[in-house]
Amino acid sequence: MENTMLIQLTNQKAAGLLHELEELQIIKVLKENVVPVKAKLSDKYRGVFSKEDAKSFDDHTKAMRKEWDNT
Repeated sequence: MENTMLIQLTNQKAAGLLHELEELQIIKVLKENVVPVKAKLSDKYRGVFSKEDAKSFDDHTKAMRKEWDNT
């Protein structure tokens, strides 16, 4: 059985429990203190839109923001 899960510990006691489970050969800890990498939105969406679509989207976004500011 090979299922892999990514979990986030909300209590330090959980780390001890996980290590105990590892000692019992119930689980295997693959990595510790893994920090998720957050990509900048500009990098994530670079090249996805054509220049025309990006301009249209930008204009639409500005218009929507202006509508919210006027209320």
